[in-house]
Amino acid sequence: MFRGAGTALNVATVLVGSGFGVLLGNRLPQRTRDAVTDGLGLVTLMIAAMSAAAVTDTDLADAVGSGGPVLIVLGAILLGGVIGSLLRIEERLEGLGDAIRRRVPASVADDATGSDQRHQFVQGFVTASLVFCVGPLTILGSLDDGLGRGIDKLALKATLDGFAALAFAASLGWGVAASALAVGVIQGLLTLAAFVLGGLLPEAHLLAMTATGGLLLVGVSLRLLNIKQVPVGDLLPALGIAPLLVEIVRAAR
Repeated sequence: MFRGAGTALNVATVLVGSGFGVLLGNRLPQRTRDAVTDGLGLVTLMIAAMSAAAVTDTDLADAVGSGGPVLIVLGAILLGGVIGSLLRIEERLEGLGDAIRRRVPASVADDATGSDQRHQFVQGFVTASLVFCVGPLTILGSLDDGLGRGIDKLALKATLDGFAALAFAASLGWGVAASALAVGVIQGLLTLAAFVLGGLLPEAHLLAMTATGGLLLVGVSLRLLNIKQVPVGDLLPALGIAPLLVEIVRAAR
């Protein structure tokens, strides 16, 4: 199995799931599509809670002290939010989604008109990209793939993402299919980094990234449930800051 096979499989399942979702969505009433989106929001919240629970792992506590894990995640979220907002990552993600929409044939993208059509496509792209790229399986699966440990985690993620893409696309349309680009780029870069760097990232650092990613998924679930449009894109730098803080704290002890 070649390196990157897991990401290729994941991209394929997102595209296939999105295609079936759009075909199915046109035959479903709006209240049914809203119910599907709400259900995905609840499932995302469950996955987020399971991921965030990594903050209680003993390996992380051993590395940074008993009170350190929560402070590590807090610091990563705060610093990541500052950096992301200054870089306007959320705004750039929306701009990317809009740029992709303009390049999609009108017969495919124009399920609505005007600003409604733009909002639906961008919302589908941004929401699906965050759900598919922020979770712990993205990080751990890509690292396993790059390190030559197999694609089991990414195969599981690809299956889950395929069904999620179907459900998302039934409600949000073709913008969900565009998120396959984000999946390919982000997971591909992580796989390449793991291949180049080898197994240099300790377990504690991975746990910090997982816990931080869990909190970001909470923000995604709040968006899906229409509770609050948390700018999760602006918080994405926290995923890189979390292991850096672990290393700083561990070196200082």
